[in-house]
Amino acid sequence: MSDPVRVLLIGATGLVGQGVLAAAVDRPALRLVALGRRAAPLPPGARMEQLVIEPAQWPDAIAAARPGVILLALGTTIAAVGGDRAAFRAVDHDLTLRCAAAARQAGVAHAILVSSVGADPDARAFYLATKGEVERDVAALGFARLDVLRPGLLLGRRQGPPRPAERLGMALAPWLDWVLAGSVSRYRSIPAATVGRAIASLAQAQETGHFVHHFREIHSAALGRPGGTG
Repeated sequence: MSDPVRVLLIGATGLVGQGVLAAAVDRPALRLVALGRRAAPLPPGARMEQLVIEPAQWPDAIAAARPGVILLALGTTIAAVGGDRAAFRAVDHDLTLRCAAAARQAGVAHAILVSSVGADPDARAFYLATKGEVERDVAALGFARLDVLRPGLLLGRRQGPPRPAERLGMALAPWLDWVLAGSVSRYRSIPAATVGRAIASLAQAQETGHFVHHFREIHSAALGRPGGTG
């Protein structure tokens, strides 16, 4: 039996991070290490290491941990930082890229990046442009395998205070998803638990390349069939 894949998870307290923790409970092939500024709540049965340090020290911690896979699931919202675009970019782009660069420098060959449907460096929307820029810049680091997940609205119970816009979106999701078919099905909402299972599957993938996963590909990976578009 091969050794477990050591996955360094950055963003364990977020909705996707919590989905990954839950998905890894029954996967002895994965060994999770969480890196964050505060400890993440653990689901029943979860086993993982937690490194709780300030972000300024994260690159050194990544180098010391030497994971096989780095999972970049950091994210905030414009509202959460009081409308400060620079503060938003500092997390979603700058800190994410700094962690990815530290992993690549330490010899990590596989990165998984949680982005957003519609991400595009040329997008008019600041949020989507920032997501597109971090995708581009992480890809430029030259990982042997890079998986980019672009989910739509994430469904699930988030830690911390509720986000009004997300709460409204979740209420409307069943009706909106019904009309989002064919080429626009990628914009459908998706449970964070499904994204977590997809990531747990992708962390064990062996094929090299750059893969982008939208709604259908995420569901497929969650069922143990990693794919995605190159």
